[in-house]
Amino acid sequence: MRSMDPPMRAVLGFVAGVISVLVFHQGAWALFHVFGLMPPPYPMGPVPPWSVPLTISFCFWGGLYGLVYGLLLPKLTMPPWLSGLVLGVIAALVLWFVVAPIKGRPLANGWVPRTMLVILAIHAIWGIGVGLIMQVATTRIPQRA
Repeated sequence: MRSMDPPMRAVLGFVAGVISVLVFHQGAWALFHVFGLMPPPYPMGPVPPWSVPLTISFCFWGGLYGLVYGLLLPKLTMPPWLSGLVLGVIAALVLWFVVAPIKGRPLANGWVPRTMLVILAIHAIWGIGVGLIMQVATTRIPQRA
């Protein structure tokens, strides 16, 4: 993993982020939907300003987080699932305290504990997925000598 070129790690990270959105993020979302805590998974409603479907937006942003994760991977000393968990928590914090105010929404989902826990869990599971996918990808892709 340490000898893999940064551009290759970036691409793998982006792909891992996208796959993790589609499998882990939306899988967790679906589980919470079963218990009535979230709307149906894979939402396709348009996101302003360009009317991109919401799931595609999730994939794009998940991919960007994964790209950064892939670039930082050689510097991370913890197990991939744990560093992925940290990534997911960071993503949730950015959503609550940066994205929400930009979009005119209340900080931290209005400080409603149940909603906060659901959002944190979905992002944490997504992050763990990124870490696990990157672990598999970096052990399967041929590396530089």
